[in-house]
Amino acid sequence: MPVHATAQVDPGAKIAETAEIGPYCVVGPQVEIAAGTRLVAHVYVDGRASIGEDNLFYPYSTVGVAPQDLKYKGEPSETVIGRRNRIREFVTIHRGTEGGGMVTRIGDDNLLMAYVHIAHDAQVGNGAILGHGATLAGHVTIHDYANVGAHSGVHQYCRVGRNSIVGGYSVITQDVLPFSSTVSERENHIFGANKVGLERRGFPTARIEQLQTTFRLLTRAGLNTSQALDRIREEVPSSPELEELIDFIRSGKRGFVK
Repeated sequence: MPVHATAQVDPGAKIAETAEIGPYCVVGPQVEIAAGTRLVAHVYVDGRASIGEDNLFYPYSTVGVAPQDLKYKGEPSETVIGRRNRIREFVTIHRGTEGGGMVTRIGDDNLLMAYVHIAHDAQVGNGAILGHGATLAGHVTIHDYANVGAHSGVHQYCRVGRNSIVGGYSVITQDVLPFSSTVSERENHIFGANKVGLERRGFPTARIEQLQTTFRLLTRAGLNTSQALDRIREEVPSSPELEELIDFIRSGKRGFVK
């Protein structure tokens, strides 16, 4: 296990033999780091933290530190990070709280660009991209392959749906629908399907066009949500993506961006 002479690794930490701990890193006693993960330099990992294989942490990132929640009283909450994530400079990831399920979780193959903040009890799926300075409040859920643009803020308890994209400098205070393209101007607006992202993910053209029709009915037809869903059932052929989108709407608690 390559550990630089200037790193401080607590004897209680469990570090795989092929993990690498670079200069001036600090690793706490309840930390587990799996094979192939590399802490480049000046990385701070604290609390009950489990980090999977082949992750890459760039300098000055912090993982598992106490949350910025005044209700937090030192309960033994956790941070769980999956595999093959790239965590860039100055990213901050806070552990969970008793009021939010006790765990902040990041899945596999995500890119967290510089200065991203992941607050307590946030849940990030797989293959997501969080742009420079994107900020997730507590209890936020980012679904698989979502893309949150630079300097965007996501309000607590909001969800960003699968394969969606949020434009840079957006302020998200309601759920972002799966497969959608959403951005703030003076207000948040949805601009239809995330066409480019879906094409890159291999979605058939016909399915993308069905999603475009669905979003038009939801946001531009002058219908309330119940009326729009009825029209969608009448006019849009069923597909896995459509069913996912409808389930997402019906399970929401904060409404969704129109």
